[in-house]
Amino acid sequence: MTALGTRLLNGRTATRIELTEMGFGGAPLGNLYRKVSEEDAQAALQAAYDHGIRYFDTAPQYGLGRSEVRFGEAIKRFGRDTIKLSTKIGRLLLDCEPDEVTPEAFVDVPQKRIVFDYSYDGVMRSYEASKERLQVENADILFVHDVCVFSQGSQEASDARVRELFDEGGYRALSELKDAGEISAIGAGVNEWQVCEKLLGLADFDCFLLAGRYTLLEQEALESFLPLCEARDVGIILGGPYNSGILATGAVPGAKYNYADAPPEILERVRRIEGICEAHSVPLIAAALQFVLGHPCVKTVIPGAVNAREVESNLTVLNTPIPAGFWSDLSASGLVREDAPMPKETTCSAA
Repeated sequence: MTALGTRLLNGRTATRIELTEMGFGGAPLGNLYRKVSEEDAQAALQAAYDHGIRYFDTAPQYGLGRSEVRFGEAIKRFGRDTIKLSTKIGRLLLDCEPDEVTPEAFVDVPQKRIVFDYSYDGVMRSYEASKERLQVENADILFVHDVCVFSQGSQEASDARVRELFDEGGYRALSELKDAGEISAIGAGVNEWQVCEKLLGLADFDCFLLAGRYTLLEQEALESFLPLCEARDVGIILGGPYNSGILATGAVPGAKYNYADAPPEILERVRRIEGICEAHSVPLIAAALQFVLGHPCVKTVIPGAVNAREVESNLTVLNTPIPAGFWSDLSASGLVREDAPMPKETTCSAA
């Protein structure tokens, strides 16, 4: 058993939402890039729960519903009231012909195709379908999924999805669900902080699931977005703390940065960070994972896992002791922004 600390998502929601400082991200259990056996998937979920993780995030996109179905089987064992659960809207999964299946990056998926829909009816239909797959009566947090440039392909397409969310009633649907107590918080799950800032300029959001945009290598969100979140009491759930690989593997040949081969300047920067890690006997992966939790807006980090061993490895990384001297040297190095908050001590400890 691991003693995980908890953090309050924000102080504004009618129902308090406390999240364990490490959560469980459900994308890999949708067979992201490779098939994961049912046995391994359930073992990963069970290990997370057994080690104290109580926040679980998934989405219809992940394996065209497969991740949600797998979560549903695990939640029956856990008991719905023992966890915090989030899923997402924006993609409807429709029956289709075999040649119409849209698996995106997932393999061995059901015979479904994705249709983007951020309208009132689209939100309601997506949420009802998610509840059925999850075998639950409600979710705690409902995210607007992938209205960012990265996912939509262009700024124009991203802007159109944001307009659809507001002009066609999607945000109204989310607000109605929250006001009725069906969900406790609304947010957006995206790959860019800029669209989060835009959304905050248009309406009230409780939180954002931000993937890969606040890490040891990227702190541009400190310019305006994270200060805005602090001022408005908006919680951040942090995905992608390793920038898709390089902050876990180090600057090795073929290291990945944002889903592509890392360019020379990123490789060199990581090598310099590794030098500080070596001087303090700190694993790079532990520094990367714990760094993000140093910011007061970041309430939880959700690395993925495809089996019990990977869950246990993630927890070991989170519990790795890191001396204060490492953080002060990193801050003084110029390799991270001077205004980046540093963890004061290791996030949690084994019990």
